[in-house]
Amino acid sequence: MIDAPWNIVLTLLFVFTGAVCARELIVRRGRPRTQSGVSDDAVIDITHLVMSAAMILMLWVMVIDAVTWAQVALFAVFALALVPAFRTSRDGAARISLAGHVVLDAAMIWMLAAMPLLMSDMPMSGGGHAAHHGGMAMAEPTPTPVWADVVNGVFIVLCLAVALWWAVQLVRVRGHRLHASCHLLMGAGMAAMLWLMNA
Repeated sequence: MIDAPWNIVLTLLFVFTGAVCARELIVRRGRPRTQSGVSDDAVIDITHLVMSAAMILMLWVMVIDAVTWAQVALFAVFALALVPAFRTSRDGAARISLAGHVVLDAAMIWMLAAMPLLMSDMPMSGGGHAAHHGGMAMAEPTPTPVWADVVNGVFIVLCLAVALWWAVQLVRVRGHRLHASCHLLMGAGMAAMLWLMNA
């Protein structure tokens, strides 16, 4: 779906983010439990692990509608699961970080739901290369609606703002730099994906 070399670059990026989150989940599982249920940190890592896998899938495969809407519902659940943390957190930086994760969930929902609009000006064919050899007609490209371009631009800016926030945290906060790098790359990678889908 995304042309080379960006499909390879972004695949490697999202393999990295997924691996970091999977590692964090494994490490956290080995620690003694101090509370019941799933922590906010675990929800965030699960979210980014699933998000990384979904992004890799979108880079290479045109996902069918049922799978797309199942993913939309899943990321909506992930976003809502973080809302209670805003009430319990007293730290301003922690709240901004939580907001950033919710923004990335919202951007993922937009990307999944708006994919047909964002890529509507790209020639599509169910027969792939057969369109050139078998005489199959290519679907007529149509321009992306202006409102979709605008909304997509807003989400690109928001994802870049999330990446910038984590870049600042990478410099400011000691420890957990691998995790901060993961979130930085997730924001930047999602911004790049939204831009490439709409380019």
